[in-house]
Amino acid sequence: MTTSTRGATKAPAVLVLEDGRVFRGRAYGAVGETFGEAVFSTGMTGYQETLTDPSYDRQIVVATAPQIGNTGWNDEDDESKRIWVSGYVVRDPARVASNWRAKRSLDDELVAQDIVGISGIDTRALTRHLRESGSMRSGIFSGETLVTEAELVAKVQAQPQMKGASLYEEVTTAESYVVPAVGEKKFTVAAIDLGIKGMTPHRMAERGIEVHVLPATATADDIYAVNPDGVFFSNGPGDPATAEGPVALMTAVLERKTPLFGICFGNQILGRALGFGTFKLRYGHRGINQPVQDRTTGKVEVTAHNHGFAVEAPLDKVSDTRFGRAEVSHVCLNDNVVEGLQLLDQPGFSVQYHPEAAAGPHDAAYLFDRFVSLMESARA
Repeated sequence: MTTSTRGATKAPAVLVLEDGRVFRGRAYGAVGETFGEAVFSTGMTGYQETLTDPSYDRQIVVATAPQIGNTGWNDEDDESKRIWVSGYVVRDPARVASNWRAKRSLDDELVAQDIVGISGIDTRALTRHLRESGSMRSGIFSGETLVTEAELVAKVQAQPQMKGASLYEEVTTAESYVVPAVGEKKFTVAAIDLGIKGMTPHRMAERGIEVHVLPATATADDIYAVNPDGVFFSNGPGDPATAEGPVALMTAVLERKTPLFGICFGNQILGRALGFGTFKLRYGHRGINQPVQDRTTGKVEVTAHNHGFAVEAPLDKVSDTRFGRAEVSHVCLNDNVVEGLQLLDQPGFSVQYHPEAAAGPHDAAYLFDRFVSLMESARA
């Protein structure tokens, strides 16, 4: 990526898709060029949490909400230490940030972190196009990077596909760290960082869990060196079909029958460890308003999502795996995509969505309590 001046200069900009579709607008954030998979997020709020979610690595995010930036940017709501999206696409950027917590504008933060964006395009038309044609490679160009459309399309088509991309090692922590329990310490959890969001260990800490966050390169010996009551596998970017290391690590945990919880990428890793396949969704689930049914209770939850891949597992039966019986515990009511797995003969489960709800509804917060219950039962 190359960048230069502030997008507020209203420099011309274009968004180019790999199929040749071009959208013209104005620079937003930094000026330059950037590449990534074009995806859309339906959240009407929470853009700061979205932009700093490591699961968006190498993706250009399209905001479907018409106006973005009203609440500016603060120093408390980041989900990681930086913005991970490759680029940002908005229709109508707010002219003024209006929130008592704001320290600066969204535009200013995009510039500070060299994130190239575009504004002033018809995001409804773009979203409809991505729904029809699927998420695809794209690029945003402004300033001196603007050349002929044919040249820009060729640049986009030269970029790698998301299918087959191994990205979790790009976003994982370099060093282990500990998030202490809030109040009395009740349990210890080893959390494998495949792109973890900051709110996730915080939700566990609120329940008396001391969380040891370990890099994706951790071994089984590293996990059990902290004497964990449970093991957690986080969300993360890329194609789960490439994640041989995490699958092997998950397998080692399953062999020990340690209480296990996975979110998002962690759900896909559990699926692979159980022998299920994974596949790329046409345009994925991204937003904070997705309906999911917990099939173990019948309850329907409004949930936060960010995934372009899913587990391929039977919805209509219990499956026999090398680790005993397993079943699909949660399903998306929009398209019947697998949204959760549950082991029936040992303590372990996972969900494809984000119960930490940053940003998003808190309907699924009970899943952290379910993890606590697994650890309590194992200890007893």
